[in-house]
Amino acid sequence: MHRDLSFRAKRAVLLSFTAWAVVVLIAPWTLPAGSVPDLSGRSGSLDNMDSIEEMNPLAAAVYAIGDVYCHQRLDRSLTMNGNEMPFCARDVGIFLGLALGMLMVIVLRPGFRIWLFVVLVLPILLDGGMQLVGLYESNNAVRMITGAMGGVGSSYLMGHVADRKLGSGTSS
Repeated sequence: MHRDLSFRAKRAVLLSFTAWAVVVLIAPWTLPAGSVPDLSGRSGSLDNMDSIEEMNPLAAAVYAIGDVYCHQRLDRSLTMNGNEMPFCARDVGIFLGLALGMLMVIVLRPGFRIWLFVVLVLPILLDGGMQLVGLYESNNAVRMITGAMGGVGSSYLMGHVADRKLGSGTSS
């Protein structure tokens, strides 16, 4: 029974992470090509409401969330359909990594190893941290890769917590 509860919780998280990643990826395709050229702004504020108010409801919701939670700098973001993504490359990598990581946790049922968690999350901490303090400027490919690794690592930890708290014996 407990293992089943842990599995159901992880499956629900997988569905949520996957749905979010898909919505983030399709939002630029629901808009006219080239209609969102530059959203550069600041995290924690609504910098782009003029543009967002002109969008369809799905895109507007995703882009508004991105506007609040992400800097959306054009040079640190990917474009799809000629539109800047609602989140930067690192965040998109995190979202994809969260979904992929939870899928891996469900399918592979790995035991938890702290060293593996560190290996998965250390690259995003180093890349983002060194960039934040001005030691170097990352690029979007590295941001995506380290973001995805961090997302996988986060799902790996969440799977372990679900197993421990909900009673599955597969983690050690």
